[in-house]
Amino acid sequence: MRGMSVAPLDLTADAVTLTRQLVDIESVSRNEQQIADAVEAALRTLPHLTVVRRGHTVVARTELGRPSRVVIAGHLDTVPVNDNLPSRLEGDLLHGLGTCDMKGGDAVILRIAATVTEPVHDLTLVLYEAEEIDSTYNGLRLLSESDPDLLTADFAVLMEPSDAVVEAGCQGTLRVDVRTTGERAHSARSWRGVNAIHGAADVLQRLQAYEARKPVIDGLEYHEGLNAVAISGGVAGNVIPDECVVTVNYRFAPDRSEEEALAYVTEFFAPYDLTLTDSAPGALPGLDRPAAKAFIEAVGGPDGTVNPKFGWTDVARFTALGVPAVNFGPGDPMLAHKQEEHVPVAQIERCERRLRAWLQGEEAQT
Repeated sequence: MRGMSVAPLDLTADAVTLTRQLVDIESVSRNEQQIADAVEAALRTLPHLTVVRRGHTVVARTELGRPSRVVIAGHLDTVPVNDNLPSRLEGDLLHGLGTCDMKGGDAVILRIAATVTEPVHDLTLVLYEAEEIDSTYNGLRLLSESDPDLLTADFAVLMEPSDAVVEAGCQGTLRVDVRTTGERAHSARSWRGVNAIHGAADVLQRLQAYEARKPVIDGLEYHEGLNAVAISGGVAGNVIPDECVVTVNYRFAPDRSEEEALAYVTEFFAPYDLTLTDSAPGALPGLDRPAAKAFIEAVGGPDGTVNPKFGWTDVARFTALGVPAVNFGPGDPMLAHKQEEHVPVAQIERCERRLRAWLQGEEAQT
């Protein structure tokens, strides 16, 4: 309920301490009330920012009349708790739900909000709800529909975990149900029917033989994936099933559109009946865009490392809005959603240092 007391956030604390404060406010998707209240209350204490709230999404903006504007965004929600709260600091690693995905990045955003009062670009800081679930609830999507002007910018940085290096673009994703059919019969007289589950063997064999496409885009190699993620079928313990459904997830490189990806999967499984259940486009790296080049030069470190993004992120949503965007945040994306989720303290600190230097027009820092 709006107005419930929440743990206050201390924006004068270092980013690691602030990460712990955020992690210890449980915020599983659709339960972001308390964390959004805490974030809103903290940001409203900063006189140089204008704060707007929509649902459990909080937006803070500078209005300095700079010639360019940058969005820095992070989601506040997490996947369900898995015996990994509260946070705990062990040596150089901070453990706990959301440390990696992506409250370490959120803490960096809040530290930037509190300490960078005269950036060289105007800032729009977005901390939004419901990224980890169906896009119907995604706070960034809802904001793009209700207040598209709030997302107007020349460049965007999404603080998704990327091991504190720039990850460009993202894969597209779609899910389809591949259906095999048969004929019911009593299992004691199985020869009188056709077993749809047995028929799914060919679908699984095709997936087993699948060879991943690995296109190179802007010098980055993307690795596609086509995998069964669920299977269902069966009527009763004494009935030959007349239907089996294999749910398949296709992660496709961003040089393919959603329509091209669906056409590929349809041909791959022909002549089986296919039903599309979910689809989202990828985002091209866009490393040739001036804003992206300048960002990489500023935060990429001595070697200017840039990696492709494996997985879908809201970078694709910014791309659809015509805003070039990259992923840049603390944490190993391979640890996202795992019980042992954690983030190196050094990565939180490095992301904050590099973002601050970029926004203040200073030399890149290691």
